[in-house]
Amino acid sequence: MPPSRMSSLLRQNKIAVVVLVIIAVALFFGGRALGYNSGYAEAQADIQSLQDEAARQAVEEAAKEANPFQTVNPLEGVEANPFDKVKKVLNPFES
Repeated sequence: MPPSRMSSLLRQNKIAVVVLVIIAVALFFGGRALGYNSGYAEAQADIQSLQDEAARQAVEEAAKEANPFQTVNPLEGVEANPFDKVKKVLNPFES
């Protein structure tokens, strides 16, 4: 091979290597920036949900403290109709 052709191939190889390195560096920093931005947005969403949950719990605790009479209704769930007896007296023909 003549020396001029060999130096031309070396020059082309060097240019190709430089272009590949530039592309690799650009992809690295582009991916890094994209990952940082998406991670930052996700962290903001997580912090907002944690703050919302803490606010909800604080409201519930304040409501519990505001009602000191936390008693259970003893008649809760009782299904009694006091007018059944009167209905039977007023209509004796109903079985």
